[in-house]
Amino acid sequence: MDERVAHVERLLEEVDETGTELAQAILDMYGEGLRRIVERVDARALAEDELLSHLLLVHDLHPVPVEDRVREALESVRPYLESHGGDVEVLAMDGPVVRLRLHGSCNGCPSSTMTLKLAIEDAIQRMAPEVERVEAEGVSEPGLLQLEVSDALSGDWETVGGLPELRTRSTLVKRVAGADLVFMALDEDLYAYRDVCPACEGSLDGATLGNGELGCPGCGLGFDVRRAGRCLDEPHLSLEPVPLLTDDAGIVKVALAAGVG
Repeated sequence: MDERVAHVERLLEEVDETGTELAQAILDMYGEGLRRIVERVDARALAEDELLSHLLLVHDLHPVPVEDRVREALESVRPYLESHGGDVEVLAMDGPVVRLRLHGSCNGCPSSTMTLKLAIEDAIQRMAPEVERVEAEGVSEPGLLQLEVSDALSGDWETVGGLPELRTRSTLVKRVAGADLVFMALDEDLYAYRDVCPACEGSLDGATLGNGELGCPGCGLGFDVRRAGRCLDEPHLSLEPVPLLTDDAGIVKVALAAGVG
């Protein structure tokens, strides 16, 4: 569905003024037709379909309030936040602006800005595109971070697969969309980090994993996998976590910033 929408948007950028007027007239006509359909059926049932949900949003007919969709978006990424010892709270929603607070390891963590941009904002933009700005407390920079949703989203979710290798081993280095990542299985949770040690800058391939501590094979420093990769020996150092989600079928997806490989 995303590819179809993106294709339409690219075509609209290429048409002249007359073409734009024609497209708007067609859009209005179909919008009126969709409004009449919504009046006669259960609109919430329609909204469960991704394509129909997008059309309802385009014509301002979505039956689910934006506040509920924002909270649903946050619920979709909460497992990732909790897996890294963090959480997110909605402080307020004022028109197109959403105010959030990050808790736990996410609060003040060097990776919290990346977490916000690649996980939370991605989910909010997909489910509530009316939101124009996200303001979040608890990021690594002092004060309040403000991110324009249209500009901040710089990456997409990449499908990794089921990672069957982690059934017989605790760590796995895998290249995904041009980026080397190290995946870890700890109890029933999966974690993903950039495959580079912040101390020696070496690969984490062959790293040991025990009691939630990842040991770098190069320099021997230990990192707390459950707490956003913070170094146990040098607190100012931290691995770079990558947002990871697992669907009901066990398929893993990660969010990577565009142009990073």
